[in-house]
Amino acid sequence: MYIPDAFRETDRKALHQLMRQNSFATLITIDGGVPLASHLPILVDSDRGDHGTLCGHMARANPQWRDFSDGREALAIFQGPHAYVSPSWYETHPSVPTWNYAVIHAYGTARLIDDRSELRKLLQASVQFYESGFEKPWAFELPEKFVEKMMDMIVGFEIPISRIEGKFKLSQNRPPADRNRVKQTLENSADPLAKAVAELMAAARGAR
Repeated sequence: MYIPDAFRETDRKALHQLMRQNSFATLITIDGGVPLASHLPILVDSDRGDHGTLCGHMARANPQWRDFSDGREALAIFQGPHAYVSPSWYETHPSVPTWNYAVIHAYGTARLIDDRSELRKLLQASVQFYESGFEKPWAFELPEKFVEKMMDMIVGFEIPISRIEGKFKLSQNRPPADRNRVKQTLENSADPLAKAVAELMAAARGAR
C-alpha cells in the first residue's frame, strides 16, 4: 500500500483498535495468479505475536481456504471510516477535493484450525465479541448435534500477522487552520462515517 510518511500509522494499539471497530474485513489470496477475495468477520488477538494474530472462519464450500495450505501470504484489509473533503472547507487556496480515511493491511500465512475444540472456542469467542454490545447477549447454547453439523460446514483459520500497514489519511499534510476546518465540518455532518473521521482526526498524531 502506498503510504506517504505523513499518513503512516504504526501504533499497535491504534491499529488493533481500528481493526476491532471495523472487523468485517476483506481477505485476499492468490490462486494461479488470480486474486480471490472473501468478506468475513475477522477477530484480532493482540496477545499472540509481535503484530497480533487474526482469527476467523469461512464456509467450507468457499474454495479460498484451499489457498491456505501452500504457505502463500494472505492479505486482510480492514476499512475504517472515510469521508469526502471539499476544498471549499480550506482557508488555503487553490486546493482540490480529496478523501480522508483510515485503512489497515495485515499480511501473514494462514493456518487451518483442524482441532474441533479449538474451532469451537473460536466460534464462542466470535459470538461473545459481537453479542457483547447487546442488552441481552445471545448465549452459545445450541443442541450438540446441531453445533457439530454446523462445524462440518465451515473452516476455521488463524493468520499470525507477519507485517502490518496502517494508513490514516486525516489531513496531516494541510496547514493547522485547514485541518481544524475539515474536522469541524465533519463533526457537524449528519453522516456517521464523517463524524467518525472527525473523531480520528481529533485523536491522531499530527492532526491536532
